Amino acid sequence: MSRQNVSSASPYEPTIGFSRAVRIGNTVAVSGTAPIGPDGKTVGVGDVGAQVARCCAIAEEVLAVAGAGLADVIRTRIFLVEAGDWEAAGRAHGAVFGNIRPAATMVVVKALLDPDWRVEIEFDAILDD
Repeated sequence: MSRQNVSSASPYEPTIGFSRAVRIGNTVAVSGTAPIGPDGKTVGVGDVGAQVARCCAIAEEVLAVAGAGLADVIRTRIFLVEAGDWEAAGRAHGAVFGNIRPAATMVVVKALLDPDWRVEIEFDAILDD
């Protein structure tokens, strides 16, 4: 099977040595996605709902490059730095995935790479054959 690496504007990709997404066959894995805007700055500082929306928008863009879409997402993993953000994060996730309803996990972590990030999300997708 061929491998397709999808890059984004993340300044961390070349330093860490990762791809925003990787497609092999009908499977697409999207790396942990933080709420970074096109200008390289954090979107929605202090607003976890806006940050979840931005993470989902980034994922939608890279999924499209890999030939997939949000409807192909089967799992999300949401990493929060504040347990109290779960409801706002859940509402924002539901606004995007309410009809798709992928398997989803929310975990609380001690910190993310940037202190302005309140959330980071991974996405896994499988395309129909």
